[in-house]
Order: sequence, then structure tokens, then C-alpha cells
Amino acid sequence: MSWCDIGVNFTDKRLNFETVLERALAAGVSHLIITGTSEDKSQQAVDLAKQHPDHLSATVGVHPHDANQFTDQTIDKLRTLAQSTSVVAIGECGLDFNRNFSTPENQRFAFEQQLKLACELELPVFLHERDAFEAQIELLAKYRHHLKGGVVHCFTGNTEQMNRYLDLDLYIGVTGWVCDPKRGQSLRDAVASLPLERVLLETDAPYLRPKGLANNRKLDKGNNEPAYLPYIAAEVASLMTTDINSLQLASLANTQALFGFTHINVNDAK
Repeated sequence: MSWCDIGVNFTDKRLNFETVLERALAAGVSHLIITGTSEDKSQQAVDLAKQHPDHLSATVGVHPHDANQFTDQTIDKLRTLAQSTSVVAIGECGLDFNRNFSTPENQRFAFEQQLKLACELELPVFLHERDAFEAQIELLAKYRHHLKGGVVHCFTGNTEQMNRYLDLDLYIGVTGWVCDPKRGQSLRDAVASLPLERVLLETDAPYLRPKGLANNRKLDKGNNEPAYLPYIAAEVASLMTTDINSLQLASLANTQALFGFTHINVNDAK
């Protein structure tokens, strides 16, 4: 079976690129999107994707944690990076008022600039949000009619929040958080009513290792990996009361629709 992991932090030094990619491919995860979270990491993501165009793509953006460093030069750099055929989205961008590593004002500025860039370049957005839902919805609604689309990366919210994102025609990115019956119960409840035509799957590796996954620290050093995406998919399929093949085909079709992939053949998954 073929899968696409839409969110992998391959720029994190905890992931050994070659071995992790090899294990992903062996597990049937044939395409991975590397997340760009700053100028430097977006450059790294593009460089890696260029080296493996059959299996890797990239996003370019600035995470809200780094919004204090966002300047006019930053948006110019992102615009230049986005010219690469490896780039499929602007982001990881959004708002995070949980710890406020950057001021809320700077976060709003950086997010809005990236929304404008996505509209200009006709690219979807790869979204981050934590404890900033209403502010994020307000900005997204402002630009929604000009955006190509987007995905709420690593969604951990409740059914009401999910439905409001769906009302903006966004996709929902589901990670291993869904495998945690304690911390992830609100997400599990939401996923039960998530339409198949709006689901995307991701690991957010090396973060969010799924609960219940067998411990194999000699292999993965306790990190999450793209190879574990099928494990997450099995839990999602169960919660959505659908079969794994239907989920797989839907998630690949959704990936193609949002990111404009032409080199991932849904028919290969049948």
C-alpha cells in the first residue's frame, strides 16, 4: 500500500535522513512532504526535496515561534524558494499563543504576510495553530476566497473547531495524537465525523510518536517516523468506521487535490 506523509520535520537532527527515508519507503510511505519552519529550515527542506524528487516535496514558511525574526527580506526569501518545483505549500505558518515565543503582534504580521504570499503564488497554506483559534479563523476568513486552499497541520481540536475549518474548505491533517485516548479524546471524537474527502495523514516526525506503538529504541531512538504512518492510518480508519483501503485512496486523492501532485498515482494504491 502506498501512503503520503504530509508533515515530516526532516530538518530536525534527531532524524537520520537516509535511514529514516529507507524505512519509510519499506513501509509503503512513498512520498513525504518536508516542513519548512524558518528561512534556514525552508532552504534545507527545498535542498533535500531536490535531491529526491520522486519521494520528497517541501513547504516553505516561518513558524509563529520565529515570527519575531520575520522581515521584508524574509518574505522575499520565501518567494524565491517557492519558485522551486519541489515546493507545494506556504508554511508552516499560523498563530501560537500558548507560549508566545514571538509576540502576538509579530505573529499576526508574519502570518498575514504568508497568507498574502500564498494568494500571490496560488499555493495552499500549511497551517499551525495553538490557543489562537478565533484569531486564526478571522485571518483565514479574510483571505479564504483568494487562497488556493490549505491544511490544518496537526489538528488537535474538537468537533466544533474542525467544522469551522471545514466551512473554510480546508483539509484536516491528522497525526498520531489521535492514538492517545486520554489527551486526544476530543480529536478522536472529531475524526469520527470527518469527511473522507477532507482527511490528510501525517506523522509530524520526530514529534508525536503514537501511543500504543511498540517500543523499539534501538531502531528509532524513541522518535516518531514516517514509517509509522500506516499505524496512525489504521486508528483513523477505525474511528471513521471505514476500511483502510478507502482511507488510503481518499488521503492520496486529497493530497493530489490540495498540493497539485502529478507524480503520485492513486491507481498505484489499488
